[in-house]
Amino acid sequence: MDSKKIQEMTGFELLEAMRLGEIPPASIAVTIPMIITQVLEGEVTFIATADDHHLNPLGGVHGGFAATVLDSATGCAVHSALQAGIGYGTIDLNIKMIRPIPKNEPLIAQGKVINLSKSLGIAEGTLTNQSGKLLVTATATCMLIKPRHGE
Repeated sequence: MDSKKIQEMTGFELLEAMRLGEIPPASIAVTIPMIITQVLEGEVTFIATADDHHLNPLGGVHGGFAATVLDSATGCAVHSALQAGIGYGTIDLNIKMIRPIPKNEPLIAQGKVINLSKSLGIAEGTLTNQSGKLLVTATATCMLIKPRHGE
């Protein structure tokens, strides 16, 4: 799919096309294995799995794994509510690590918009295990990036 066509897609349409495999996922999904499993307007769900590539010097899963996954989940939740041609960038990400992240276990990351204005999107996110135990929470603020006139 060419970049012009992608620019004409709403955030929801773009993320749904990724989920369906019609366009490739962002390259971060190779570094941090995660796939989109559900897209709703203002909500996104990923499955993410930490492996031996995501460990800290003590052998536990590095906190950056959870931060990256929840940055993606909250940012994509905001993106799913945006019109075509509007981008976003995370300007603040607040993470609370509640429990250690297990290795080699599929985890559920969910992001949900809690407020969307003309210039900012605010979302909350959770990372849980398959049985629903809360591991990490996050809130994120995203700046909305609108095209300049004449571009």
